[in-house]
Amino acid sequence: MSLLSKQNSEALLGPLNKNNPIAVQVLGICSALAVTSQLKPAIVMGLSVTIITAFSNVIISLIRKTIPNRIRIIVQLVVVAALVTIVSNILKAYVYDVSVQLSVYVGLIITNCILMGRLEAFALQNGPWSSFLDGVGNGLGYAVILVIVGFVRELLGSGCLLGVKLIPDSWLLENGGLYLHNGMMTMPAMALIIVACVIWVHRSCNKDIE
Repeated sequence: MSLLSKQNSEALLGPLNKNNPIAVQVLGICSALAVTSQLKPAIVMGLSVTIITAFSNVIISLIRKTIPNRIRIIVQLVVVAALVTIVSNILKAYVYDVSVQLSVYVGLIITNCILMGRLEAFALQNGPWSSFLDGVGNGLGYAVILVIVGFVRELLGSGCLLGVKLIPDSWLLENGGLYLHNGMMTMPAMALIIVACVIWVHRSCNKDIE
């Protein structure tokens, strides 16, 4: 099969738009609400899920013909748990402050419905390269939504992006300006509203999606 075949292209690019795991399949909503109060943890979480989904897909695809059907879920969980442990330790070693912000949510990637769904629906039926592309596509599709939500929440909630102040104090309402920090943006309820708005815009732009 060609590395750039139609099937492979669809596996990689489909989740970025018309088959997005959050906007279309409405999966992974919990972590999208929990880690998007700031942009940096949203980016790190999105990349972590992408890496874990891609490589767990590859591993399961490589051993799919040797996995007894009755224990396939257990095997998938073991593979994912090993990768999550590796990623978690890397985050603690190099971006400890972000790993603290992400808290238990990195560990909960083990039971992420997007990841487990791709292993069950795709990696067990397809080759390693296609499975890798499918994992990357779905991970990035998930990450894009997290980045959008994190961008809006941090900018409107604190006037910052990636910890850098973008809105000067002179623009604040108490200093005679027109801007007022919206503390509600740091609450999970606002994340849910933003995700709903993203889904609404996405569906409006893709009316052919059922």
